[in-house]
Amino acid sequence: MRKCLLALCGLILALTVKAQDKAPAYPLITHDTYFSVWSFGDKLNGSVTKHWTGREQSLLGVLKVDGQFYRFLGAASKSYKSLLPTADEQAYQASYTFNTPAGNWMGAGFNEQGWSKADAPFGDDHTAKTKWNTADIYFRRTFSVEKLSTAQKYLKLNHDDNVMVYLNGKTIYQKEGWVHEYIYIPIATGVLKAGENTLAIHCKNTAGGRHLDAGIVEEIPDGAKVLEAVQQNVKLTATSTIYNFACGKVNLEVSFTSPLLLNDIELTARPISYISYAVKSADAKPHQVDLYFSASSTLAVNQPNQPVNAWQNNSGGLAIQKAGTVEQPILQKKGDDVRIDWGYVYVAVPAQFKPVQYLAPQNESLLQFIGQKYPTAKEITNSRPLNLASVIPFGKVGKASVSKYLMLGYDDVKSVAYFGAQLEPIWKKSGGNFESHPIKASQDYASIKQRCTQFDQKLYADALRAGGKAYADLCKLAYRQSIAAHKIVYAPNGDLLFMSKENFSNGSINTVDITYPSAPQYLVYNPELLKGMMNGIFYYTESGKWKKPFAAHDLGTYPLANGQTYGEDMPVEEAGNMIILTAAIAKAEGDANYAKKHWETLSTWANYLLKEGFDPANQLCTDDFAGHLARNANLSVKAIVALGGYAQLAEALGKTEEAQKVRTEAQAMVKKWLELAADGDHYALTFNDKGTWSQKYNMVWDKLLGLDLFPKEVYQKEISYYLTKQQAYGLPLDSRKTYTKSDWILWTATLADQEADFQKLVNPVFRYANETTSRVPLSDWHETTNGKMVGFQARSVVGGYFIKLLAEQWKNKK
Repeated sequence: MRKCLLALCGLILALTVKAQDKAPAYPLITHDTYFSVWSFGDKLNGSVTKHWTGREQSLLGVLKVDGQFYRFLGAASKSYKSLLPTADEQAYQASYTFNTPAGNWMGAGFNEQGWSKADAPFGDDHTAKTKWNTADIYFRRTFSVEKLSTAQKYLKLNHDDNVMVYLNGKTIYQKEGWVHEYIYIPIATGVLKAGENTLAIHCKNTAGGRHLDAGIVEEIPDGAKVLEAVQQNVKLTATSTIYNFACGKVNLEVSFTSPLLLNDIELTARPISYISYAVKSADAKPHQVDLYFSASSTLAVNQPNQPVNAWQNNSGGLAIQKAGTVEQPILQKKGDDVRIDWGYVYVAVPAQFKPVQYLAPQNESLLQFIGQKYPTAKEITNSRPLNLASVIPFGKVGKASVSKYLMLGYDDVKSVAYFGAQLEPIWKKSGGNFESHPIKASQDYASIKQRCTQFDQKLYADALRAGGKAYADLCKLAYRQSIAAHKIVYAPNGDLLFMSKENFSNGSINTVDITYPSAPQYLVYNPELLKGMMNGIFYYTESGKWKKPFAAHDLGTYPLANGQTYGEDMPVEEAGNMIILTAAIAKAEGDANYAKKHWETLSTWANYLLKEGFDPANQLCTDDFAGHLARNANLSVKAIVALGGYAQLAEALGKTEEAQKVRTEAQAMVKKWLELAADGDHYALTFNDKGTWSQKYNMVWDKLLGLDLFPKEVYQKEISYYLTKQQAYGLPLDSRKTYTKSDWILWTATLADQEADFQKLVNPVFRYANETTSRVPLSDWHETTNGKMVGFQARSVVGGYFIKLLAEQWKNKK
């Protein structure tokens, strides 16, 4: 009997585990590279919700059931009181010297004769108040604390590079390397004392920039007596993340829906997500239920201490709140680890739900809900982090489910700069102010939710037929992430622009070798969006602003698309990418009109590939993290396939002579490639390095476009060899390292003609996505031996996972 019970328990546990979808991080709000909020753990209430960069952007949800409080969404952000303010809070001066001091310079009572005193922070960037250009800086601040509380004390520090920190002569922190934001390091009890104290720091520059700012804070206890709701399940679909909780004697379902339906560009571009709640009794008895939701103003800042304004009002049947920075520095910041600090975050709740909304400091908001003492101010100006709080009464809830929702939106005012013009968000084309859009979104709530459900079901069913369950699960995980790394706008000439950001890679905007791997998702669901990724690159050349005979690498650094900023060209890579994708658009649409529009430019790039593409010089390719590589066999494949695609386009446009000429050249290149790259049972990494290998993922377009340039035996020879090189979490990129790119594995796997071979290559990628300990929005660059990310996160290139679905969609397409 005991064995039967154990077996039954094991079965129940297995079914429970199977029911919960796994992801490295769970998408909650996914619209563009700025308006993007994620849960970085398996439990929605296990940590503070974050922007994809990892900075806290708190969404908090608490359900009150019969007087007891259950937190189901997020965790309270820590709040601090400054004992010794840093420069982002209050101007201060510190003593410093660039020369190595003698004696006990880090202790109290040290004679600072010969030291200077100046404004912090110290460094060599634009934020520095005092310039530091030497190898070393020694820093001292003497301060008094009248009375010590029992609260935990922290060193608040931002440094670049190596640092040693002393408090009253005792070492409290040391680190080799640098940080890119303020960090909080606990200070042991007894080191800080009542009366006079001395904070001393030695910071050493080892490379790159310099920066130093430091202070001391203490934690403010939140005082809230709130239980954790018990998460029972989480389910991912293409457009939604759905959680189920037990909150005492009530069950709660929470759905985060970003309606990114790619065949509806205006809807996809409208930056409004729904958060839906369904509550029902778990014991069939009635229970009194109220719901608390808050969004932090940190969704609208780059740094948490930027002053903000907030307002609330009623409009069009909605209770509406908004918040944004006081400064509103529109399009004044660029870079990778940067968040938006202009425009306004919105929370909107249908008035029919009788919500109570209020504005409050972040550390007070939840306590006010618990105490039912709500502030009445309709406006707060020049404040530090605020919560936009909404209380939605559900009343007495029984066994019948009660559903309500709210909306989270973002008005970015100006979206990107494009060759000097500041482009407006696409929603402005339909007129009205931003508030008219949550009103419309609320009116359309039921129909949009239904459309999303139907789309999710079809996407999953299509992916399941194309590649099996593991493949379908990867596609639904990738879908929102890829879209949310873009912004949809219109160029001054009317062209649609779908501008990508190279998230946690280098921050470039509209990178061609990010467009290339992302393309399959958009070829499947709306080729106009792929054109939107390419239009700016064509314009850059055709306007005369880019004069080289190959395509640019990028259009700038996000959000400023004013011209390439990457330090080096990728000639064969980018020319090949643009031609291949133009050929792919022609196949998707059934005509070559897009190619016709840009034929002169495509011809220039094809001529470059004819001269330089077959045996590439020591160039970078899209795998630039792996370094330069001469005679790259996979890059050569790209050039050959691109020329085959160009010939196919020429034929479609009636340019028969040109088509025949270029195809003949491409066929001759293939013959030579087979000789130079041959390495026994596979083909080498480079033409001159035998005993090496690489994924020939570029060859997949020979198959998809039906070019028939490479013999089918080449595909199978490579696939058979790759299966001997598999690691636990995937196929390495090539023989140089054991790391890989998961998007390329899916492309390589699509070369396989045997379903079993495809599954053998895809299943380890699925295992990586499920088991990685790197809890960030899915990284496309990971280590195949242990499943940890190597670099990159939240990038659009996971749209490349859809290539197998694209291949199935095109299987019988001429």
